[in-house]
Amino acid sequence: MDYAIVILPLVFVYGILVGSFLNVCIYRIPKHESIVTTPSHCMSCGYGLKWYDLVPVFSWLCLRGKCRKCKAPISVQYPIVEAVNGILWVLIIWMCGLTVEGVLYCLFTSALIVLSVIDFRTYEIPFGINVFIALLGGVRLVTDLANWWIYLLGAVLVSGIFYIAFLITKGRGMGGGDIKLMAAAGLLLGAPKVFLAMLLGCLLGVVIHSIRMRVSSEDHVLAFGPYLAMGLFLSALWGEPVITWYFGLF
Repeated sequence: MDYAIVILPLVFVYGILVGSFLNVCIYRIPKHESIVTTPSHCMSCGYGLKWYDLVPVFSWLCLRGKCRKCKAPISVQYPIVEAVNGILWVLIIWMCGLTVEGVLYCLFTSALIVLSVIDFRTYEIPFGINVFIALLGGVRLVTDLANWWIYLLGAVLVSGIFYIAFLITKGRGMGGGDIKLMAAAGLLLGAPKVFLAMLLGCLLGVVIHSIRMRVSSEDHVLAFGPYLAMGLFLSALWGEPVITWYFGLF
């Protein structure tokens, strides 16, 4: 109990702070703008934001979702991404503890949030996000060398399946970003979890996208990244007991 009282609130604070940076990535990466050197500003009038305009979640609430200067609406995406990142970080550390795995999964989840929003809007997964996830996978491999083959197999298992689908459909049924994502994520999670993530992502994609097609008149081109991201997150946290349960049936 003492651990939760002390650590988890701090994890939430760090999570929403990182969530603020994720919003910067979501808006700037597709525009090929710098995520480091360009100062934060209003997207409508260019007003340079002060530190008190950048407090995650709370600044948006205090400003009632409007720019301090021009009163233009500020997307609700900002507080949602910040809050979701903070909540998911708390969930991960609560389940995994303040361990190497827990920290890697927190960073992994943040990367999944960024790529999900960008892919949903542009149908592209930024290459740099996949590189970042691959670096996390490299750290995981080094910290668990006794099981090195599980991670290397994970890097080629699902990505190999997706690459075959890419060749068969001549690029129409599978995007290159999805292939790279599952290679990088497989290096981090290992073969069993990344395979489960693929199954979950495909299932979620079929169910949720089918519902969207029925209730929405929007473009129904499938952005697969968000569904794969959901499958990867679920598998990272709950994949091990599910896999153990499944093999226990035989």
